[in-house]
Amino acid sequence: MTAPVEAPAAESPAPVEAPAPVEAPAPVEAPAPVEAPAPTTPVSAAAPDVPVPPASAKLGLDPRTVERARELAARAGRPVVELARSHTTVSVERATLRLAGLDGADPEGIPWVNRLVDTVADAVGLEHGVCLPVWDALLTGRYRDLTDLAAHAAARTVSFRIPEGAQAEAAARAAHAAVARGIAAIDARRAERTRLAGELGNPPAPWIYLIVATGDIYEDIRQAQAAARGGADVIAVIRSTGQSLLDYVPEGATREGYAGTYATRENFRLMRAALDEVSAELGRYVRLTNYASGLCMPEIAALAGLERLDMMLNDSMYGILFRDINPVRTFVDQRFSRQLHARAGILINTGEDNYLTTADAVDAAHTVTASQLLNEYFGKEAGLPDGQLGLGHAFEIDPDRPESFRLELAHALLARELFPDAPLKWMPPTRHMTGDVFRGYLLNGFFNLAGALTGQSILLVGMMTEAVVTPFLSDRDLALQNVRYVLGAAGSLAEDFRPAPDGFITRRAHHVLDEAVDLLARICDDGLLDAIGRGTFGGMRRPADGGRGADGVFRRAPGYRNPAADILEGTEAP
Repeated sequence: MTAPVEAPAAESPAPVEAPAPVEAPAPVEAPAPVEAPAPTTPVSAAAPDVPVPPASAKLGLDPRTVERARELAARAGRPVVELARSHTTVSVERATLRLAGLDGADPEGIPWVNRLVDTVADAVGLEHGVCLPVWDALLTGRYRDLTDLAAHAAARTVSFRIPEGAQAEAAARAAHAAVARGIAAIDARRAERTRLAGELGNPPAPWIYLIVATGDIYEDIRQAQAAARGGADVIAVIRSTGQSLLDYVPEGATREGYAGTYATRENFRLMRAALDEVSAELGRYVRLTNYASGLCMPEIAALAGLERLDMMLNDSMYGILFRDINPVRTFVDQRFSRQLHARAGILINTGEDNYLTTADAVDAAHTVTASQLLNEYFGKEAGLPDGQLGLGHAFEIDPDRPESFRLELAHALLARELFPDAPLKWMPPTRHMTGDVFRGYLLNGFFNLAGALTGQSILLVGMMTEAVVTPFLSDRDLALQNVRYVLGAAGSLAEDFRPAPDGFITRRAHHVLDEAVDLLARICDDGLLDAIGRGTFGGMRRPADGGRGADGVFRRAPGYRNPAADILEGTEAP
């Protein structure tokens, strides 16, 4: 499996209970705890060190067209941002409790954050947020801590209310102090990453990105360390099929999964510790990636920041199109999770490559460009600088199509020139991998060459056994050899590659950009949610009032309070 997101094919039924924590031999130890700085201390807005090749205009794009494209993307995205600002979700509120220190699960494996948020929602709703009723109960009741309160709430022995006046202010102050400690812990983890990357060093561009996905976190660790020794710079632990649709985050270390490994806080901790170990051995900082998508996007983003993950797949459109998650729910969740990623210094990866698994990569090329422009707007509005915007695109044109490689070069170079300061993530072929491993190995070589020619920043390693089996270690070794050969033989060829000013590649790039501008203009007229409902992206029709998780969305009341949102927005209430 090479796609760094769960495949758009139908999923297995979501498990009802979280996988139970397991004991494993010789677990990897976590690094020593990091002392958190003073709560709410802002961190530098500078982006993490990421490989962005020097930009060099080769396509002669009209600056006025590029400026219009960005203006239209902002116009199309602004109503969605306002929607996100005026709503909350059960996952946003659960993430806030996790930042305040509520962790763990009850004997049935249901996380305490779920128990507490569900009980508050049943009692007083979530229109005012979870913090006011929860900290009011802590201040007026005899509960030891959040976990004790959650246990009593699960037993339905807590009477929640929305406090007013001085009592509301007292609850808000107490909640702010607790959440600020969690944000400070994220700040400390970011500082830790900066220190380690400075001491160990960063690899040159492009970063080599490789997936492990056994279902067993301890086997994943072995394979991840072997991949790093083989040359991988970024390790992505692909999630178990169906986790996008779980409305809770499983607990503990897990040893069973379906085409992937469950994203849990303990699994994050174990893999981060293992990669720190191999980073010290190799003398370069090896990065860790997972998935902040699905119904628990904000919670997984919070856990990623607390456990020092470095990249996260984060794109609401993936959940909308390929998991049928309610669009309003996931746009609200996406904004909050991206604010957390911005604070944590985590580089996001977007999922435009997935559109080309269900739509033709030539006919739909402009939808990828339009989506990249929208994701740039949404990301920057949430606080992500260019250096944390890993916009995605892919090598997915039918190889039997005449001039397919030239078309790939046109699309890849267009993305590079539209986003010269973004660490673009270049995805290998999947849709047209037939099981012929020799043809697949050749296609991956051309994919690697296209990445080198067009200055891509992050290169996902393509597997010749895509569409046949989950890769063996030997498959990964051969795939890494392919990458090393191409980059060693032609890694600097970009400086010699200059398409003819009026040639095929240049004309194609201009045509795709013009189509993207036309599409964004139509989206401005009709609305982004309506465009998604009509199947504009990926050919999937997803109406705004449909999809999973719609019952977990709440319009904020005038007295809504969320200290995490205040800190991340910079308002620092109360």
